[in-house]
Amino acid sequence: MIGGLSLSFGAPLVLFGLLALPVIWWLLKLTPPRPQTEAFPPLRILQSVLKTEETPSKSPWWLTLLRLLLAAIVILALAAPTLNPREAVLSGSGPLALIVDNGWASGPDWDLRQNAAEDLIREAGEAGRPVALVLTAEGPTDDATPAEADTALERLRAARPRPIPTDRPAAAERLRTALAGAASPSLVLLTDGLDSEGAVPALDGLSQLRPNDAIVYRPATDDLVGLTAADNSTEALVVTAIRPDGAAGAPHFTLRALDEQSREVGRAPLDFAPGEAQAEARFEVPVDLRNDIARLEVDNTFSAGAVRLVDDSFRRRRVALVSGESSDLAQPLLSPLYYITRALQPFADLDQADSADLATAIPQLLQRHPSVMVLADIGVLPEEAESAVQSFVENGGLLVRFAGPRLAAQTGEDPLVPVRLRRGERQLGGALTWAEPQHVAPMADDSPFAGIAVGDDVTVAKQILAEPSAELASKTWASLADGTPLVTAETVGAGTIVLFHVTAEATWSNLPISGAFVEMLRRIVSLSRAGGEAGAQTTARTLPPYRVLDGQGHLTTPGPEAEPLALEAGEAPAVARAHPPGLYGTEDGYMALNLFGPEATLRALPDLDLGTSVTTLGYGRSEALDLMPWLFAAALVLFALDALALLWLNGGLARIGRRGHGRDAAALPMIALLAVTTVAVMTTPGQAQDSLSDEAQRASEAVPLDVDRAIEATKTTHLAYVETGDASLDEISRRGLEGLTRYIAAKTSLEPGKPMGVDIATDELAFFPILYWPIDEAAPMPSDAAISRIDAYMKNGGTMLFDVHDDAMSSLSGAVSPGQRRLREILADLDIPPLEPVPPDHVLTKAFYMMERFPGRHSDSELWVEALGDSEDPSRPARAGDGVSSVMITSNDFASAWAVDDNGMFLYPTDNADPTQREYAFRAGVNIVMYVLTGNYKADQVHVPALLERLGQ
Repeated sequence: MIGGLSLSFGAPLVLFGLLALPVIWWLLKLTPPRPQTEAFPPLRILQSVLKTEETPSKSPWWLTLLRLLLAAIVILALAAPTLNPREAVLSGSGPLALIVDNGWASGPDWDLRQNAAEDLIREAGEAGRPVALVLTAEGPTDDATPAEADTALERLRAARPRPIPTDRPAAAERLRTALAGAASPSLVLLTDGLDSEGAVPALDGLSQLRPNDAIVYRPATDDLVGLTAADNSTEALVVTAIRPDGAAGAPHFTLRALDEQSREVGRAPLDFAPGEAQAEARFEVPVDLRNDIARLEVDNTFSAGAVRLVDDSFRRRRVALVSGESSDLAQPLLSPLYYITRALQPFADLDQADSADLATAIPQLLQRHPSVMVLADIGVLPEEAESAVQSFVENGGLLVRFAGPRLAAQTGEDPLVPVRLRRGERQLGGALTWAEPQHVAPMADDSPFAGIAVGDDVTVAKQILAEPSAELASKTWASLADGTPLVTAETVGAGTIVLFHVTAEATWSNLPISGAFVEMLRRIVSLSRAGGEAGAQTTARTLPPYRVLDGQGHLTTPGPEAEPLALEAGEAPAVARAHPPGLYGTEDGYMALNLFGPEATLRALPDLDLGTSVTTLGYGRSEALDLMPWLFAAALVLFALDALALLWLNGGLARIGRRGHGRDAAALPMIALLAVTTVAVMTTPGQAQDSLSDEAQRASEAVPLDVDRAIEATKTTHLAYVETGDASLDEISRRGLEGLTRYIAAKTSLEPGKPMGVDIATDELAFFPILYWPIDEAAPMPSDAAISRIDAYMKNGGTMLFDVHDDAMSSLSGAVSPGQRRLREILADLDIPPLEPVPPDHVLTKAFYMMERFPGRHSDSELWVEALGDSEDPSRPARAGDGVSSVMITSNDFASAWAVDDNGMFLYPTDNADPTQREYAFRAGVNIVMYVLTGNYKADQVHVPALLERLGQ
């Protein structure tokens, strides 16, 4: 261990070679470099005839050191050093009991957790120990029975983080049951670092297993954050966030607001004060833009807890207020709009009429596109205003009216009230009187006000009565104790009209000064559409899952375990495995279910008592690094430096500068090439040779791509045929696919492009979902490379439709025709699966039309497809995508039956005088194309009863 890094050697005995370094130094010291040679004139040679005693020159010390370093590096490389090798962490011989948290908090570091679990399982597998794997966010079907390491690895790799809290008590119980009576296990907990309900006693109870050793992995939770509330107030959008108690530091986060298309609407900083577990972020975004927000999330934090979805109830509504009385500032408590304003102001933007002239004031208010319009004690509207309000309601607006003397005095029919009203008001001492003020009856379960509790002190002394009718009960949202309506409503066009049969101030009833009045108005406003746009509202009490969050905070399609959400009056729905956070309802209207509520808190997981000493580890250890390629690369660099040094000592560099040619000049490019190669090796150690080989192979196999043809082929779906080289046969194929293309465009929603011919030897095949190949014995045999490309095409999901023109394919054995013989020659080089005639229950028989046979110009041949009997056998040579057969064979001559000329007239007669044969031929083509394009989804219809039974429906 050096500086927190560990080093190991795969062949440590090779390190004894370092002892030879002194000997190498001695040899290098006694072996001088090559003598420097110079060209002497003859006179100079004669003068040097007299020899004197000389001593050999010694190698320079720096060159000796360079060569010693080179030898040492080679010895170290041969010893196979590894930096940060994986160390064994388990002890004992019992089973490995592995508990892995895969709740919402595991999303950000799931890869690290999965890698740590894989290392532990592999270590147990190398020791021959069984593994009991438990995932804390899974249901009771999560099997904790000890199994082999390979089985545990498969389960672990299939696991994903869930967007729900962990259920550690249930996981611990499954583990205790599975390991009852087992030898002392190694207990390992890969936690998310957070406490959960019942976690400590449940995990401490694992001490009953008498573990041989206990290891707890704890990640750092300082960067873990959850969004608990979003208040779209008048001043700003305020988002509340939490982090675990006791988290250190003052981390900085950034919140993003996104619309339904994931476009960013705004950003806001989120800063936690030191030691604080709660913080707020404020979005300074205009109201109109705030209403476009569909999602709030913490930037670069992949967790379901760091996401808050919003629905239509989050968006601030614009409410237009119109009163029939002039405002009196001296007596505001008597103003019809005073209590309405106080009730709506916290969660809506209010607009009041600028003029008492309703003919101009109301149209001006409606030009601001309010979601709700409130009319307080207005009896008769001017014709222009009435027409504008009626159009507003019919286009999806919500109109709320309050009774009063003016409305009670109205004598004519009013189209802007939900029920027919009796003239005059019902009051104490009047003709329609009661002895005592009436109390409000409990809200019905099917009313939009369900769950709102109205106190016994709320009474009504005067009201406007509705004329009795058969529809009155269905239009009543709230009523008095004697059964008379208090609030009625009716749907008009795409909008709704709501009428309070009492005034908006406290003269007829004290309801406007009660808390129930605020809740009733809030419910009404939440039923409207932001911006007054038309759209359906979600009024059902049971909402199906529409979009749900995964463990990393991404919206996905609900899985089979997601169940409809039942809304109980007065109760907030809870997040569970059957009800993951997400959107519930339909595209036209939905409700957002989030992971955290306003009162949520996060707590760090305390120390655990597991019956033995607990070792605490963290995630994210450095990966093991093989140093051998790097050392050999360094040795090459030193070798190149040694070569340059020798060249310099021998004067080669000087001669290169003078003459620029000769053996020394040729050596310099070789050294430069060696340096470039060394750099390439160091860039991708251990993989450079493989990469170069793969690149060379791809270059040799690459086929030039026609860009224009590729663009044309991918603009839309095209039917394609194989060009055989026989012009007449290819023309039949083209005409036939043209006829089928026209038929498909006329009968289905698919509009294919013009058919395209394909040269299987050179053209790209991946652009086409199916290739029609007419087989004729006179056509030339395709090359081996072309057959290989067809084989790859089928294995990558393409479908080949072989059509033999000369004989019926009633059997694939016995006597064969020339066309069948040519087909067999082609199929001999293809890796195809077993075939069978289309069975009666095959998807092809119901892909679009219900069919029993597949005729073409002829009708006496079966259509052969991939056999389904062994579709799950992993040894199958060709497996088409989505269950679609990779090969089809017939001899019914489909193309001739489909072929049409430019005027749409059929070119070839069928062998049967019955005109329905050609119609069935076209239907067969439609079924084949739809089967290839849509896969086997219709086969799932057979599982519907079983699925419904599992869902309890």
